[in-house]
Amino acid sequence: MLRLAVTGAGGFLGWHVRVLLRAMGWPEPIVLSRADLADPRVVAAKLAGVDRVLHLAGVNRGEPADVAAGNVQLAVQLADGFKHCATPPAGIVYANSVQAGNGTPYGDAKAEAARLLADIGVDLDDVLLPNLYGEHGRPYYNSAVATFCRVLAEGGRPEVHADRELNLVHVTDAAARLVGAPVDGSWDPAMPALRIGVRALADRLTEVAATYRTGEIPPLVDRHGVRLFNTYRSHCFPGHYPIPLPRRADTRGELVETVKAHGGAGQTFCSTTRPGITRGEHFHLAKVERFVVLRGSAEISLRRVGDAEVLRFPVRGDEPVLVDMPTMWVHKLVNTGTDELVTMFWTNELFDPDRPDTWPEPVEEVPQVPVAVGT
Repeated sequence: MLRLAVTGAGGFLGWHVRVLLRAMGWPEPIVLSRADLADPRVVAAKLAGVDRVLHLAGVNRGEPADVAAGNVQLAVQLADGFKHCATPPAGIVYANSVQAGNGTPYGDAKAEAARLLADIGVDLDDVLLPNLYGEHGRPYYNSAVATFCRVLAEGGRPEVHADRELNLVHVTDAAARLVGAPVDGSWDPAMPALRIGVRALADRLTEVAATYRTGEIPPLVDRHGVRLFNTYRSHCFPGHYPIPLPRRADTRGELVETVKAHGGAGQTFCSTTRPGITRGEHFHLAKVERFVVLRGSAEISLRRVGDAEVLRFPVRGDEPVLVDMPTMWVHKLVNTGTDELVTMFWTNELFDPDRPDTWPEPVEEVPQVPVAVGT
């Protein structure tokens, strides 16, 4: 377990790194803001006692000259801070790009930044990252995945102006590689990539959105299928929920279709909950989980990891709805009625006690992780 300092902690990758550290039970990292980096004495003070620095801050968009200067300047500032540190950290992990040195202002600046960091004299782990995607990515900025998901969530249709091949890596896997996390069912530091064309990606996400419009689960046949679905759901939440479920009744009673999964089964279970009792108080990194109250009344509460706002959904068994828990949102269910609560839960995978992908955290906790800029 290492004590880390992080630049770019509030960005897309930085937020996911901090969520992963929280799931692993590592200490909250020291945050080096842009303002901190401008003062080498502040940097030196914050680096005292740190084992490793994760340099995630960068400039990805803007005028070419600004992009080039910004990435080099950030490396220079970090290097200056190291020079003022009496006992500097033993290493730096640099979130570089596969575009480094490709002749563009961005690529050449990323390569120059790596050279400057290598000259500091500590161990440098220069990680070349491909295209990253994942929950709460910023549309029209972080990735085509985020853009397509947001367009589809708003009822539009993605437009593809130029088709090309992409190597897509889920951002949690990139975070695991950067922090040196061991392999786990929820992440893979080997960063397995999905190679797909832009047009094929748009078509795939369009099919996901069409299937999920009424709450049906699209085929989740592989690792990236699950993570693309979770990414799309992050752009649907909370505005698309709860989703009403149709009821069919006759003289025998009533029937409610709670889960219709295409190409997969998962695991379904039911629970009873006594009045005033709470279930949950955890978050998932990859697992898809559905709540449907079948009898009684309850409140489902959710808070995105690192955010302060708690969202609440009152639900009742006599008006059945579904609420799918978004990944990286802490959630709980409380029986708010006077009778026993009956709830159906569905997950896309069988429960594995060795790798449960269930990370405890109270919903009402005041968080310390900054919200990602991709909201």
